[in-house]
Amino acid sequence: MSTNWELVIGLEVHCQLKTRSKIFCGCATSFGEAPNTNTCPVCLGLPGALPVLNAEAVHLATRASLALGCTVHEASVFARKNYFYPDLPKGYQISQFDRPLATEGAVVIGVQSDGTPRVIRVHRVHMEEDAGKSVHDRFRDVSAIDLNRAGTPLVEIVSEPDIRTGAEAGAYARRMKQILEYADVSDANMEEGSLRVDVNISIRPSSTSPFGTKTEIKNLNSFSAIERAVEIEFARQVRVLESGGTIEQQTMLYDDKRNEVRPARSKEGSHDYRYFPEPDLPPLRLASAYVESIRAALPELPEAKRQRFAAEYGLGDVDVEQLIVEASLADHFEVVARASGDARRAANWMLGAVLASVNASGRSLAEHPVTAERLGALIKLEAAGDVSNTAARQLFALMEQESGEPLELAKREGLVQVRDDSALVGWIDEVFAENPAEAARFAGGEKKLQGVLVGLVMKKSKGAADPKKVNQLLGARAG
Repeated sequence: MSTNWELVIGLEVHCQLKTRSKIFCGCATSFGEAPNTNTCPVCLGLPGALPVLNAEAVHLATRASLALGCTVHEASVFARKNYFYPDLPKGYQISQFDRPLATEGAVVIGVQSDGTPRVIRVHRVHMEEDAGKSVHDRFRDVSAIDLNRAGTPLVEIVSEPDIRTGAEAGAYARRMKQILEYADVSDANMEEGSLRVDVNISIRPSSTSPFGTKTEIKNLNSFSAIERAVEIEFARQVRVLESGGTIEQQTMLYDDKRNEVRPARSKEGSHDYRYFPEPDLPPLRLASAYVESIRAALPELPEAKRQRFAAEYGLGDVDVEQLIVEASLADHFEVVARASGDARRAANWMLGAVLASVNASGRSLAEHPVTAERLGALIKLEAAGDVSNTAARQLFALMEQESGEPLELAKREGLVQVRDDSALVGWIDEVFAENPAEAARFAGGEKKLQGVLVGLVMKKSKGAADPKKVNQLLGARAG
């Protein structure tokens, strides 16, 4: 990346709200239905059909705004955004313009080199309806229109132009997805289009220079695509300006197969959309008591959980980030930590064996046969030295297949750790007898063989020997 130019980025995140029906009618919002089956006169824009605002969409939009730290306004106004496109049956989109639902929020995306939080400001949150979908690969030489998505409730979350790198853009989008999922306002499924991102990009010679002309890359649906598209468009704008050209304000599309950004059309300004208040909907008025009741019901959000996990459990930043990536994972960890009394071991198990098992089986944590309480009991055995680390892993695999408690299974399988000196000495003597050359070298002072001999004893005991006691007994025999 060139160091002679400053990159300036703002993101527009379009998030589908988790409602069963559309924002202005009763049609279902279910994904994957046959084309044009979830439609009615309202979402098809037929003459005389009138919109009725979905109360649950308002509730979720308000909840999202509060989760982002925004000020929710007592009154907001719906407007018609006029443009003509085949997947917009009315010829306009019902959105919000100069009086949005909420403004002035903030998202923390990390920590700066001086230890202070890196904060990206949220400019506004407004409600709107989604358009339909143009399908270009269904029929030869023609495009098809599926209007199932038309009227699906969205919030658009617009950041301030505070982002300075592609990595920061990706981090902001990840944090946004996480917050929206924690607040339970959306499934934020990028593959199904529940979360889509438009990226506005400009460059300028220095941080004190006026903003340059911006371009907008539309409908990015993965974090890696956001980061790659930003880097490509930044490099293009640098080339244009350094060769004496000028940047055109235009809408761009990112082609992930070719890994390139190409122009789609000239970018419209707000005046091009001829906004005016929606005549069929009155202003949306929210009582302060209503807003405060939603605020009070918010769960612990990622940033608060991040700080609490570090303070309460003494975990490092990397472990905390991995544990709170999803609310279900964080909640499961806390149950394991309480049941085991050992947060560090609980974190290691959760981020290691448990997630590997969940990913391999395709089951959710809630469906996994090793419940948080059973895992806590297993970790207690391991921490107390009743089973070795190796035996604990064997028990975990067994617990995936059987419903017994870990101590019962350990006794049945002979995995309870042996600490009795006589039994341990017996295994050591057998290992020495079977490996006379190594035993002689060890007795002669070759201490690096101790680890090898411990491993042989553990193998001989089928993992039942206490490795600490074995080390102590071997140490007494060292030359």
